Parts: sequence; C-alpha cells; structure tokens
Amino acid sequence: MSGKKVIIDCDPGIDDSLAIMLALSLEELDVIGITIVCGNAPVEMGYENALKILRFMNRLDVPVFMGAAAPMKRPFVNALDTHGPDGLGGSFLDSVPSDAYFRQEQTALEFLEQTLLAESVSVIALGPMTNLAALADHCPEAFARIDSIVSMGGSFRSHGNCSPVAEYNYWCDPDAAAIVYRETDHLGKRIHMVGLDVTRKIVLTPDLLTYLKRLDPETGSFVEQITRFYFDFHWEWEHLIGCVINDPLAVAYFVQRDLCSGFEAYVQIETDGICRGQSVVDSMQFLKHDPNAVVLTQVDALGFFRFFFLRLLHLKKDPDLLPLLVRT
Repeated sequence: MSGKKVIIDCDPGIDDSLAIMLALSLEELDVIGITIVCGNAPVEMGYENALKILRFMNRLDVPVFMGAAAPMKRPFVNALDTHGPDGLGGSFLDSVPSDAYFRQEQTALEFLEQTLLAESVSVIALGPMTNLAALADHCPEAFARIDSIVSMGGSFRSHGNCSPVAEYNYWCDPDAAAIVYRETDHLGKRIHMVGLDVTRKIVLTPDLLTYLKRLDPETGSFVEQITRFYFDFHWEWEHLIGCVINDPLAVAYFVQRDLCSGFEAYVQIETDGICRGQSVVDSMQFLKHDPNAVVLTQVDALGFFRFFFLRLLHLKKDPDLLPLLVRT
C-alpha cells in the first residue's frame, strides 16, 4: 500500500462500521491495524463486529486488536440502545469462523506501543479514548510519536447526544479524553475535533440510501441491513427522517481537509458531575493557553456525501446528490 499509514481506534457500532468501510476504500490510506475499545458495544462484541465488516470488504488481512474492556475510572455504559443488541443494528450477521482469520495475541496497547516506537503513524479515533490514554500513561514515548489524531468526539456549540452538554465518546470515558487532550497539549500538537457541530449535519436519509442501493445493490443492501435500527432510533428520539453517521466524516476529513473548517483553540474535557464529558472550548482565549485542538464548526455535507458515494462505491464520476439533499 502507498497510502498514509493509519490506525483506526474504534468501538463498532454502526457508524464506526461505515467508517471502516470507507477507510478501506481509500487509496490515500493504508489501514495497518484496527484497535477496539469498549464504547458503543462491549469490547468483545466490537471486535467481532470489526471482523464482520472486514469480511464484507474482503479485507480480513487487516489485523484487529482487542483493547480496553472498561473506562479508566467509570462504570462502563454501552450504547446498544442506539446501535442494536448486536451493535450492528440487530442484523445478527454470521460470525467470522476462527479458521478464516488470524486472531492477534497482542493487545491493542501492545500493538500501539510496538508500532509507534517503530514509526510515526496517525490515529483516527472513532470511540472513547481509553486505549490512547492507556498508551500515554504506559509509554509516553510511543504516544508522542503519533503523527496526528483525528477524533470523532466532543461538541462546541451543539447540544450533547447523551447529556445536555456531552458527546458519547467523551462522556463514556471522560478521564481518558482529558488525558489525551492534556498530553497532546504538552507535546504542542493539535487534536482535530470532529464533533457534533459538524457530524450532526451528516444525515443518511432514505433517499440517499435508496440511491446507494441503486448504484451498488450489494453494498447498498449491506448498509441498509446494518442501519435500519439506526433509522428507527433517530426517528423515535429526534423525529429525524434518516440517521446521523458521525464516524465516516472523521475518515473523510482525514483525507480531504476542506470538507470541514473551524478554528484552533485550547480544549479541556470535564470529568465530573452534570458536565461530565463536556469539551470546554476556550474560543475567546480567556485562559491565555496555546491551542491543543482544531475545533471543527462547519461542514460541506454535500461534499461529504459525494466523497462517501464516490469512494465507497468506486464510482468513475461524482453522483448527482444535490436533489436528494435539497429534499431533506
């Protein structure tokens, strides 16, 4: 592979699965490993779901490593109410047989440490940051060698999705997110915060899904199978016709930065009380602190879906999606 080497740290999860599918379709990326963390689903379930996605993509060559089974300090609260009883929308896909895939003995922490001490690699973090925080604590030299971190998490002006102020990934393990932002600050680097301000604009509607199925019946039907529960959830709780697919935006942004825009700021993650998991963005520089994040606030939703369709389906020309988005 000639693409940029990345590790996807995730908690599959419906939208994580779509993000993995997109990442594996991009020639700009060389996914050298997938590390699993508890979050949307328990870590064992997330591990099995990652294998199911790799099988569909015919990419069982990509190694998957099991990571943290619980947050650093908090009791684990999954999001199966959002992602279905199997974490993949109640699709209950067949498990990948043990003889079809080489199951790694290394843990996610061991893989991250070994890989990063050998070379600088970027991380696309799509779940709680427990694995990355453990790396920062256990081997700060390896953490320091992360080239860049794009995190689907946090919120600036948008309301939360699991509390009045918090996005789920940071809420699930706020202590881990706080460590990663703090250590990134100490290194003088920036986390790219792909938060709810931009991901809430990425709504997969019934029209878009129907068009996806028309362009590629196999992939479209698979996406429909794993998102059906997600559609129902968003209608029940938000009266939204469609489902928000947060994580694929983080992957697309990693490759095509002009899909989103924002500003640099110092960000701190709250760990206690009603504000648990809140990403406090010092947009007015009250704290006089150097930025440790790029906080994204604007997104080209049409540009994203064109990118998503074009690259996931390997189309030769841009699909005409504007009429579909206008009706949403």
